Amino acid sequence: MKVLVIGGGAREHALCRALSLDPDVSALHCAPGNAGIADVAELHTVDALDGGAVAALARSLEADLVVVGPEAPLVAGVADAVRAAGVPCFGPSREAARLEGSKAFAKEVMAAANVPTARSYVCTTPGEVDEALDAFGAPYVVKDDGLAAGKGVVVTADLEQAREHALACGRVVIEEYLDGPEVSLFAITDGETVLPLQPAQDFKRALDDDEGPNTGGMGAYSPLPWADPKLVDEVMESVLQPTVDELRRRGTPFSGLLYAGLAITSRGVRVIEFNARFGDPETQVVLARLKTPLAGVLLHAARGTLADEPPLNWHGDSAVTVVIASHNYPATPRTGDPIGGLDEVAAQDAPHAYVLHAGTRREGDAIVSAGGRVLSVTATGEDLTEARDRAYAAVDRIRLDGSHHRRDIAAKAASHA
Repeated sequence: MKVLVIGGGAREHALCRALSLDPDVSALHCAPGNAGIADVAELHTVDALDGGAVAALARSLEADLVVVGPEAPLVAGVADAVRAAGVPCFGPSREAARLEGSKAFAKEVMAAANVPTARSYVCTTPGEVDEALDAFGAPYVVKDDGLAAGKGVVVTADLEQAREHALACGRVVIEEYLDGPEVSLFAITDGETVLPLQPAQDFKRALDDDEGPNTGGMGAYSPLPWADPKLVDEVMESVLQPTVDELRRRGTPFSGLLYAGLAITSRGVRVIEFNARFGDPETQVVLARLKTPLAGVLLHAARGTLADEPPLNWHGDSAVTVVIASHNYPATPRTGDPIGGLDEVAAQDAPHAYVLHAGTRREGDAIVSAGGRVLSVTATGEDLTEARDRAYAAVDRIRLDGSHHRRDIAAKAASHA
């Protein structure tokens, strides 16, 4: 099987790594990729938002499967263009990707499918914003209706900050605050059959103890020793299957990766948001634990034959990812700094720990930072304590001037286990 992955972050590196380990994959391509992905896939230049260009590249490579990583190409309809060119594509249509592209649309689908979620108002005027903020009270949850690469949500006790964010967005969803821990649960679906993956938890705040600004994610771990063993079955029954069924009923079947961001509240499981693609950095830990070869599962989903796929197999170990971010991330990150220590990790920590590249590029013989989140250091172990120890041992070998990372990823969960 020849596979083309679209994207260039750590999520795509995790996907490419998993696909490169699949014996059925004979050729692996990635566009545009990054300096780390270049070690496992052949890189190509393409405008990832141009469906025609992506479809043309897929056909020129004689790809048997295209996997679209990021949300923006999906919302732009890239998967539709690839499928129209006759190439199987893992990723939802433009219409189905509205589940992530519009928070208001997602709320409408959840209401129709009786999926439990926070009460909310869609606001377009300052008056509506003030009414909604007043109705819910603090802490305020304000979400940009459109795509914002994980940075469109403000959760704050400061009324002025909440109002300022709402007015800057134009169309916003303001909703009640959900208490309790958050869980990410992915499911692979062909629009009818739903195969859940293992749950993970990510860390959104920049600093230890969940301090500092919201980011795209500073680390993740899986499994969740504190979670109810029946959680996946419950979410399948109350959230994932009803949502997939409702979208099919509407004539816009969702085929690809459905990501449910959940809050385990005192009143039960509630959906915080849906995404239409693998989450970053949760993908890094979930795929580290997946035993079933990945390519065949994604191809079955793309072809609509997921019912033929047996239940997924999982390694019994744990996985932890720690994100190394560049100086001043998430504000205005500095780029162009050389990265050292990558060879040392490969020589001393493999196979239990490895580095997935997020924002990197090659300059001559050097690899330099090229984004806010630069590297995802991922490790596995018999339990979360061993996985944490291995991840942080590898993190400590990395040299990137001005970089920062959290030291408490999975610490509470490891002590719980």
